[in-house]
Amino acid sequence: MMNKSFGAVEVRDLRVVRGRRAVFDGLDVDVPLGRITGLLGPSGCGKSTLMRAIVGVQRTRGGSVTVLGEAAGSRSLCQRVSYATQSAAVYDDLSVRDNVRYFARIAGVPRGEIDRVLDVVGLSAHQRQLAADLSGGQRSRVSLGVALLGDPELIVLDEPTVGLDPLLRDELWATFRSIADAGATLIISSHVMDEASRCDRLLLLREGNLIADTTPAELLDETGADDPDEAFLTLVRRGEQPHTRRERRQAP
Repeated sequence: MMNKSFGAVEVRDLRVVRGRRAVFDGLDVDVPLGRITGLLGPSGCGKSTLMRAIVGVQRTRGGSVTVLGEAAGSRSLCQRVSYATQSAAVYDDLSVRDNVRYFARIAGVPRGEIDRVLDVVGLSAHQRQLAADLSGGQRSRVSLGVALLGDPELIVLDEPTVGLDPLLRDELWATFRSIADAGATLIISSHVMDEASRCDRLLLLREGNLIADTTPAELLDETGADDPDEAFLTLVRRGEQPHTRRERRQAP
């Protein structure tokens, strides 16, 4: 039974350096359990680096990342945390089912998981189809199915809707919502600000700094903006210093 006394992710004073550039220089971030947390911001702001740190594959210079009560990358998290990169985890010469079966064997999960995840991502009817013949949205669904193998508690998705048309994006977000409603925690990155309204919580990054930790409604209310794009620009123009909602509550 998972201990509910901690959040899904706690990042404290994270420092990451690439070459001579500091990607993060003392980043603090919290991700709540059982929600969809959107990690948003322009390309190059540090979204992928933060996600890699959360799943334990990013080399860091300092700070700590705690995931489900354990240090990020701990062996005990292998089947509790899943990660899907921007590139689809798909072999074109295999069918949908064989793609999922291959990764199921690597993960050591029961064969029954194959049918379960194909059903969750809506690909049961296409399971015999070659991956090479899939649409972009269907390929993204295969990757999502692979990420769902073993029923992970935390699912980290790096720009899963990039390059998709509005209809396919809508279908994928409906799937994300159903997964979260079933109890999983999702962290989903995007540089498309209109996806902010689909999340429960928002972490907005710019140049390695957290400029907002909020909800979609609070973001619009606090900035007086009509849409997330305008709200993000408002925060940038204000020149707000990195902060978290917890810090704002503690302010006198």
